[in-house]
Amino acid sequence: MAKTKSVYVCQNCGAESVKWLGRCPSCGEWNTYVEERITKETSSRPGLVNVSRNAIPTPIREIDSDNELRVDTKIGELNRILGGGIVPGSVILLGGEPGIGKSTLALQLALGLKSQKVLYISGEESARQVKLRADRINHDSQDCLILNETLLENILTQTERVCPELVVIDSIQTLYTDTIESSPGSVSQVRETAAALLRYAKTSGTPVILIGHITKDGSIAGPKVLEHIVDVVLQFEGDQNYLYRILRSAKNRFGSTSEIGIFEMQSGGLVEVTNPSEILLSHREEMLSGIAVAATIDGARPFLIETQALVSTAVYGTPQRSTTGFDPRRLNMLLAVLERRAGFRLANKDVFLNIAGGLRVNDPAIDLAIISAILSSTFDVAIAGSTCFAAEVGLSGEIRPVSRLDQRIAEAAKLGMSRAFVSKYNLKKSDVHPKGIEVIPLGRIEELVKALFGRSSGRQQQADS
Repeated sequence: MAKTKSVYVCQNCGAESVKWLGRCPSCGEWNTYVEERITKETSSRPGLVNVSRNAIPTPIREIDSDNELRVDTKIGELNRILGGGIVPGSVILLGGEPGIGKSTLALQLALGLKSQKVLYISGEESARQVKLRADRINHDSQDCLILNETLLENILTQTERVCPELVVIDSIQTLYTDTIESSPGSVSQVRETAAALLRYAKTSGTPVILIGHITKDGSIAGPKVLEHIVDVVLQFEGDQNYLYRILRSAKNRFGSTSEIGIFEMQSGGLVEVTNPSEILLSHREEMLSGIAVAATIDGARPFLIETQALVSTAVYGTPQRSTTGFDPRRLNMLLAVLERRAGFRLANKDVFLNIAGGLRVNDPAIDLAIISAILSSTFDVAIAGSTCFAAEVGLSGEIRPVSRLDQRIAEAAKLGMSRAFVSKYNLKKSDVHPKGIEVIPLGRIEELVKALFGRSSGRQQQADS
């Protein structure tokens, strides 16, 4: 006999309440409680539970630990993030902003597996729309099946009939089940449909890829349990005004979470970027002030990126501090260090900072390049394009060491850099001297000003005068 229960569920965090609340006591959001009706089947013999053979305890020594063969996605950047390919029976959650390329990447993956049967379930687009995207990608696969369905029970019926080797759900927020009387995309619907697909993947050994929406603060929409039950969580990032996309692994039970993949959005779909440094660096013919090259690491991949700064006299009363791709609070800290420790008066200056390529960098090793770009724009003296920087700047003005300096310097040497400014404390721990590049150790900001521009710091200039 079916038993109906009415509860109020927060659409932001998934907290439940027996009555409506204006403000959620768990997450603090207002007007997020929605009434949902949950129908549960009651067993006539509640004391008994059906037990299968898989539920019988097994000694750990008898469990086979051989590595399973992974499914090659035919996309090198995706294989790198997943740890070599898709593990059979795994559930992968792919999230990102609207229009960033989630459906395009999933369809490229589905069409690229020509020797395997793939079931692509689209709840947002019609079959004709999916076919138009497939024609634009210019892939032809006879083994890719398209299904327009949002009811979970019908989807599971088709998977039993077709027996695919990979299932793609676009998207998990559009699915619903008849056992819950709430609209698709609600917390209860997302939780139940994801749990049912997880059971299907684990029992059949078929990998499932779920495409998920994100909220306005950048987190994946739905209950947090969605990210807990899946095996892999991938985040697709990028600025729609730029062509580059970054695929990050926030969770991976079968590999490392320190890998990233870089793609370029073109008219024919997403194209892998195997050497991002050559693309992110502008090959300019003339030397311009305010530009410095940073040797940064995102995940486990080192690459070089340009930092661009512009310093000008403030026209209005309050100086502007504008950043693109960098934390503005970190910029204010670096400007305060320059003024307090090196004596450069920037309180009445407008400072604009841009990370080239539309990427967002959180690596502290970019500090030295940002300060160098600001000083270059202040002095209106260009920095040689063959010079790179890799060091963190502390509040006392010291140049602090960074991790994996040997990888950064090796990447700089590979791209033809001739000089690299680093912290002298890095050289005490390891001997980094690759061929073809000069490593210049620094201890404080004052040494940077003298070594790079041949000038004394602002404080020293005031003392001399």
